[in-house]
Amino acid sequence: QKTSICYLSFPDSYSGGLGDTQFSFRLRQAGGSRNSPFQDDGRYNREAPVTLQREAAHYFGYVYFRQVKDSSMRRGYFQKSLVLVSRLPYVNLFQCLLQLIAPEYFDKLEPCLEAVCNEIDQWPPPVPGQTLNLPVMGVVIQVRIPSRVDKPGSSPVKQCNQENLLPAPLVLPSVHELDLFREKPPLLYRAPLLTGKPRKPWGGGAGFQHILIPEFQQGRELGLLCKGRAGCPQVQSQQEGTEPELSPLCVTGDLPKQVKVKKLAKLKTLDTKPGIYTSYKTFLHKDKTLIKRLLKRKRPSEVQSALLRRHLLELTQSFIIPLEHYMASLMPLQRAITPWKNPPQIRPFCQEDFMKSLEHAGPQLTCVLKGDWLGLYRRFFKSPNFDGWFRQRHREMTQKLEALHLEAICEADIVAWMKDKSEVEIVDLVLKLREKLVRARCQHLPVKEETLQRVGLYIDTIIGSLPEDLQTVLHHP
Repeated sequence: QKTSICYLSFPDSYSGGLGDTQFSFRLRQAGGSRNSPFQDDGRYNREAPVTLQREAAHYFGYVYFRQVKDSSMRRGYFQKSLVLVSRLPYVNLFQCLLQLIAPEYFDKLEPCLEAVCNEIDQWPPPVPGQTLNLPVMGVVIQVRIPSRVDKPGSSPVKQCNQENLLPAPLVLPSVHELDLFREKPPLLYRAPLLTGKPRKPWGGGAGFQHILIPEFQQGRELGLLCKGRAGCPQVQSQQEGTEPELSPLCVTGDLPKQVKVKKLAKLKTLDTKPGIYTSYKTFLHKDKTLIKRLLKRKRPSEVQSALLRRHLLELTQSFIIPLEHYMASLMPLQRAITPWKNPPQIRPFCQEDFMKSLEHAGPQLTCVLKGDWLGLYRRFFKSPNFDGWFRQRHREMTQKLEALHLEAICEADIVAWMKDKSEVEIVDLVLKLREKLVRARCQHLPVKEETLQRVGLYIDTIIGSLPEDLQTVLHHP
């Protein structure tokens, strides 16, 4: 893992670009224990948005790379990276942190890094919904950790307690979102790749490939990038200093006139003109109004990024709402849930039934964009993104069924149920109720604490009706 981090921390751009570059990568943890040193009984992941949850199987690497000419070096260049490794996908926070630390580190080396680590050791743990003040190197970084209950697209809560902080804090608008109009290559951040297909950046600046990517081509060295292009259906070529290109390729379709789309087969040499080389056929047409708003008017990049994020959020919501409605239709009716039987099963997801539902409940109800929505859904069904989304939704629905079943048990007359039941049946009920109670607490099911307490009282009531020898066994299993 250390070797992989070292490889992934140096770009391989085939460019003579000098100066500082920042980028990030994700690394799968290899074997061994996957326990985090910051155990919180799962509270953080329960309260954080899914996209910001701590990952047990991966590390995120945030890199600050410097390349400058240095005749004292054998290769004629000073080339060094400072890497921050975390299980949290806080891209904006950690890139900002590196911007403070790295220049000092390259100048003063280990003593500077030791002092910084001592400061970071004192930082409070991230708590969703709270604003944190994080002191480092004479600066206080202030940032709010998003919560699962935040509304999508809403502005972060106003930063607080600034008057008590000296010096004034460096307020970050987001812990994870980057400025889309300042980042290069911006196209990589703008395409909502619902289909999960790869795109390969190519060119100067930050358009590089890592020397080694463990999860690409089973970890083999790439060497010249031309060798790996055949398996990548989309390549972006961008020269240093060129302006951002606007087009979420897989969703919005056509490009502005100044951006040319060329056949992937024509990308044969390393010295390639700027453009987008793709073998994709886009599904939806471009939003002409949005493109005009972004290209014609001069606004701060923060405003432009907010407009673009809102567009992508609305587009994603139009796409996902029909899926959410169809999933909800698979949920058993509440009246079918009875206290003394196992909860009914969620009906299976049938892709063809869903496609038929789009005629009267499709994305056209909330989105004006035209195109092949059906083709986009079919591609989405074949992607790993759909599998992840479906598993998450199915898990949530299953937990909801368990919660409704516990509530149904609380409303039942247990004493009346026990009148004609044998001791074996009653003991079996006690064991099942205990199991459900333990599962509800361990999995943090959406059940009121009052309901859980009532189930506990029911268990005690049932045990109290049994002979003393059975009571002893059940009280001390």
